[in-house]
Amino acid sequence: MIITDSIKLQKIEKHKRDLIHYYVILMSAILSIYALIFTFFIPDKVIAWYLYGGLFFMVYSYFIIRKNYNINALIHSYMILASFYNFYIMLAFWNNSVASFVWFMPIPLAAYVFFSRKYVILYSSFILLTIILGYLISKNFNFNFQEHSRDDVKMTDTFVVISNVAVISLIIYFKDKIRREEIYHEIEEKQQSEPRITVSIEKDTASADELFEKIEQIMTEKQAYKDINFNISKLSTELEANSTYISKAIRQHGFPNFNNYLNTHRINCVKDLLAENDLEKVTLMYIYTEAGFSNQSTFNRVFKQIEKITPSEYLQTIQPIKTPE
Repeated sequence: MIITDSIKLQKIEKHKRDLIHYYVILMSAILSIYALIFTFFIPDKVIAWYLYGGLFFMVYSYFIIRKNYNINALIHSYMILASFYNFYIMLAFWNNSVASFVWFMPIPLAAYVFFSRKYVILYSSFILLTIILGYLISKNFNFNFQEHSRDDVKMTDTFVVISNVAVISLIIYFKDKIRREEIYHEIEEKQQSEPRITVSIEKDTASADELFEKIEQIMTEKQAYKDINFNISKLSTELEANSTYISKAIRQHGFPNFNNYLNTHRINCVKDLLAENDLEKVTLMYIYTEAGFSNQSTFNRVFKQIEKITPSEYLQTIQPIKTPE
């Protein structure tokens, strides 16, 4: 059990490290594109150098610690630093667009992946307070940030949304992988905790034979199949046996399922009634309803399924026998 837990934790930790690795790659690409935008398309030297600095710090620090680091400590540090880093960008664009605070959205989601519910609540509260603080500062202080045109804002806002969709998708993808690993481990634990019951094949077969005899007795002597509403639940109640065992006993005696077994009895009853009665004196409807079928379409379909011919074709095969000379 200890070995299994260790393997589980190793797999989950690997998924988390993979998430961090691919996140750094994705964010490096996003920051690079942003920096190029503010260098060549929307000239803003302050923001451009701010983005280049953030890119350098993230890549360089990850390159230094990537071989050996504590996941939880790294994520806590990154989410706090990233919040402060984005705070400046949020203030710089607040008068032009409030979309920059969207960058805070992946942080509670990341807390959900890496930490307990308590930290999800803490980081969600932290992000909410940060946005409120940004609003209050922008209303009460004037930092003379560079103004941007409506077209510039459209471009940056569009890229903000696209970038965050990519980041959130990456986090959800790895969260799903981690959760599957946890579920798989939970199933293994449950299976190991349940008592193992070993029953010999001979004993199991004997029990199925005994149960099938009781089923046949109800079908032949009580003619339970003639009840239109008869089903495996009623049979289970009649026998005081689990429906799973009933299905297993029926399958072991050559029937694919209960419905096939029930319909076989009904079709045999129809054939007996056809042999005993003259269709000039009784109707076909009387025959199939007496055998337990509710309507003709069901009867025709089941008859063809079991006998491989239609009721009409079957009648043609028995009519010469019943026709007087």
